[in-house]
Amino acid sequence: MGSMSTPLPPEALAARLADVYLVVGPLYRRVSRAVERDQPVMGMSVGVRAVLEQLHREGNLTVPAIAAAQELSRQFVQRMVNDARAAELVELVDNPRHRRSSLVRLTADGRAAIAAVVDREHRLLRQVAGGLTAAEVDATLRVLRAMLDGVPGPGA
Repeated sequence: MGSMSTPLPPEALAARLADVYLVVGPLYRRVSRAVERDQPVMGMSVGVRAVLEQLHREGNLTVPAIAAAQELSRQFVQRMVNDARAAELVELVDNPRHRRSSLVRLTADGRAAIAAVVDREHRLLRQVAGGLTAAEVDATLRVLRAMLDGVPGPGA
């Protein structure tokens, strides 16, 4: 192989990225389970949490926009929105751009719930040791985004 700063050839890169992928799934599931375990009183599923978190980050969105961003089916996202509405965590509001596609908006309870979940997750992630630098985290994000961009999505 080349030096640490030389791009890997495709076969070697594929093998190393497969190693990354083998860690990402279990890590995501472990953090999700730990956060879910801490929030049974809210009854918030991973799916509802994903919708709330996206609305928290990006503001009001339509169901199709949420589904596209998360690469989930509209039907699944609609079920999650329905669950969140039943729990009074989100509400539907008029969409000035599209009469038939309402915007999903966090309620005050929804904002408080997702803020609590994110806070719990950050407390959990503060336990990560290893003296990681901002440059290492930036490099990790660059790798993960390249993997996401390089793997064909639904309908591709």
